[in-house]
Formats: sequence, C-alpha cells, structure tokens
Amino acid sequence: MRRTVLKEAAKRFPWLANVTLYGCLFAGGDLVHQLMAQKERMDWKHTRNVAIVAISFHGNFNYFWLRALERRFPGKSAGMVFRKLLLDQSFASPLATSVFYTSFLEGKEDIFEDWREKFFNTWKTGLMYWPFMQFLNFALMPLHMRTAFMGCCAFLWATFLCFSRQSGDGTAAVALAFLMDP
Repeated sequence: MRRTVLKEAAKRFPWLANVTLYGCLFAGGDLVHQLMAQKERMDWKHTRNVAIVAISFHGNFNYFWLRALERRFPGKSAGMVFRKLLLDQSFASPLATSVFYTSFLEGKEDIFEDWREKFFNTWKTGLMYWPFMQFLNFALMPLHMRTAFMGCCAFLWATFLCFSRQSGDGTAAVALAFLMDP
C-alpha cells in the first residue's frame, strides 16, 4: 500500500520527487565520505552546502536536461541512446562537474581554485563511470524515473566528488588508494 502511494506521488509530482531524491542522495554521498574519512565531527555545513547545490542546480538541471534529450532524440534505439550519451558526456557532464567545483558556498576566496586543480581529472574519471550508468538510464528507465535513477548513481559519484574536493585530486587512483589504506 505505502509503496503504491509513493510510486503514484512520484508519477503525479515527478519534478518534486526526482529533484528531492537527487538532492538527498547527493548529500548522502557527502555524509558517506565524511564517515569514511573518520572525521572527529561531522561537518554539517558542508553537507548542507552539497545539498543546496544538488537541489538547486544538479537535480533541476538533470530533470530538465533528460527531458530535453528525450524530446530531441526520442526512443531507446541504439542510435538514439548513443546520441544522448554523446551529448550528455560532452555537455552536461563538464557543466555539472564545473558547478560542483565552483560553488561559492564553500567560502573560498578563489571559487575556481578546485576547478583548476581537479576538473580535468574528475571529468576523465567520470568517463569511466557515467557513460555506463547513463546507458542503463537511457535504455531501461522510463522518463519519469530517469533523474531519480541518476540520483542513485550520483550517490556514489557525490562520495567521490566530496573526497576529491577535500582530500583528492579528482582521479580514481587516489580515491582507491584512500579506500585501501587501513
């Protein structure tokens, strides 16, 4: 019964459901990073900032971006999925990564510092992850659930981004070394 109510609410209010879920999962990625980093105390301000950026930009951008791609390239044929993937990785991915690294909410004097140091490595790392996730998204998910699916994938990605912003250099190698360090 409860599951049906949530599913119906998501269909009835897809924007609200998708953007809210995306933002919560993205902020959850920051919490996981902080727990993994075994910080003495949680930085709730940072988690709040990640949630604000995720809800105000990432969730909304992805919600409307995915619908625009579907309008321009409708369907799930191999050609249409490939076109969506190519556009997503060449336009949306660099934009979303740039917004994450240039957030003015961090209080840095130079908001482009992290972007200059980590963007290119992060974008290359994302090319090992996002094309596969987006292939699944474009090929299998109904349109009203695509942003929510991306939010689930972004949970892991946000954990990586938060690590990269605070401790890493945007590469998978440094993140894996962190995970393997006892």
